[in-house]
Parts: sequence; structure tokens; C-alpha cells
Amino acid sequence: MLVNLKEICRIAEEKNMAVGAFNACSLASLKAVFRAAEEMQAPIVIQFAQCHEVYNSLEDVGPLMLKYARNASVPVCAHLDHGEDLDYLKKALDMGFTGIMFDGSTLPYDQNVELSARAAELAHACGASVEAELGSMGRRETGAGVGSGADDETKIYTDPDQAAAFVRATGIDALACSFGTTHGIYLTKPKLNFDVVSNVRINTGGMPIVMHGGSGVSDEDFYKAINAGVRKINYFTYMDKAAGLSVKDRLLTLNEEHPLFAELTLTAEKAMTENVKKAIAVFMNR
Repeated sequence: MLVNLKEICRIAEEKNMAVGAFNACSLASLKAVFRAAEEMQAPIVIQFAQCHEVYNSLEDVGPLMLKYARNASVPVCAHLDHGEDLDYLKKALDMGFTGIMFDGSTLPYDQNVELSARAAELAHACGASVEAELGSMGRRETGAGVGSGADDETKIYTDPDQAAAFVRATGIDALACSFGTTHGIYLTKPKLNFDVVSNVRINTGGMPIVMHGGSGVSDEDFYKAINAGVRKINYFTYMDKAAGLSVKDRLLTLNEEHPLFAELTLTAEKAMTENVKKAIAVFMNR
């Protein structure tokens, strides 16, 4: 069942939970996420990030995402993650995506406001919803960049007062906040400031908060984030890591001189399914 991001966040709000937002840059990851969602009977966001064009193109993956979403027995938002320019966002909207994220977090504030507002206009004209980001988690979606974890000096925590002005000026439907998480692998334990989430929620009149850099966070901290107002949690790196480790283990146990790649993709898919199911259970506040 294909729905927009605003509807997904409404469901999460009603159930005091967060919806898992899982990036699918391959058919194996796409199938794994939908299998997990169906088994858990959980609403999800299925995402494709612009930086994942190095693996597959939006033109190849997008139609499959939409097909799976329309045929799902659970509510699904087909979402563009970390869109870096308006033309790319429009490409996803024209394809039928029901959510887009414009990431202007590295831009000057006024430019972030201007482009986020234009993204909102594009999305709302199509019946879709828009997410934007204020603050910075240091490393980008790929996990590349200086620093990591709690020691990343490039992080800029979201200012709750500025967030209120940003939401009013842009008309967005969900706000990605920086409160101590990091994209990619955590090399040190994250120190999360949940007061940032709570205060942004208060100042914006209950705006759904999005948590990026969700992989690697403890279950306890996920619960705290959800109770503070996080309604969407982006999760990719540790799901992808689970697939890689499962393939590594499989290769180490195989006696065959010529392992078949098709068999290895099934191994990876199974590992991702189980990993996503565990994440969904936590996000549903169970």
C-alpha cells in the first residue's frame, strides 16, 4: 500500500513508534526489506539515496521500489533519501515517489531554507511529502569524511529555535535533526542529546523528527529517541554490514573452488531480512 511520508509519520505518531526507513540500492536489499516488513506487519519507508547511484541508478531501482510498495500489505512510503539537487528530486517525484528529502545541511542557512521550500512546493504539488535537514552529522550518507562517532568535530547540533523558524519558512513535513548520531560505522559510542529532539518537537509544534545515522545505536537509545519524538529512523549501514559478513562466513565454509555469486546473494538477502526484522521490532517500541 503506497502512502506518502506525512501519512507514515501520522501512523508512527498514533502508535508512539518510529517507522524504519531502509535504503535499498540493490534487488537483494529491496526484497529483504519488504520480506521483513511483511513478516512483522510493520509500516516502512523504502529509500534510495542519490549517493547510491554508484551501485545502481534511480531509473533501475525506483520502478521496482514503487512496484513492491504498491503490492505490499503494509503502508509503505517510497522515498528519495539525501537528494542533493532539485532536478534529481523532480526525477523521483515524476517517477511516482511519495516522499523526498532535500539535504541542504551543508549549505548556508538561507540557501537551505530557499531550496527546502522549493522542494516542498514540488512535492506537495504531486501529493508527496518532503523531509529536510538542519544541522550536520559530520560524515555524509556514505559514511565518508573526517571524524566518526562522538569525536566528530564537524557535527553541528540542531538549534531548536532555528528549527522553528526553518519549519515555518519551508513548509516541510518532517525534519532531520542532528543530535549526536553519525552516518556509517560507529568507531566510538555515540553520545546522544535527546533534549535537542524534545525541544525541536516543542518549538515546531510536534513536527515529526527524523533520525539519520540510526545503525549502531543501542536499543535503549532508540527507545529514548522515540519517546523524545523521533518518528522516522534511517537504517542502512549495519543491515548492509550484516549482508557482507554473512557472505564472508559463507565463503569461509564453502569447499567449492568456484562459488556461485547467485547463491551468495541469497545468503546476503537472508541476513538482511533478519537484521531488518530486529530493527523493526525495536523501532515499534516493542
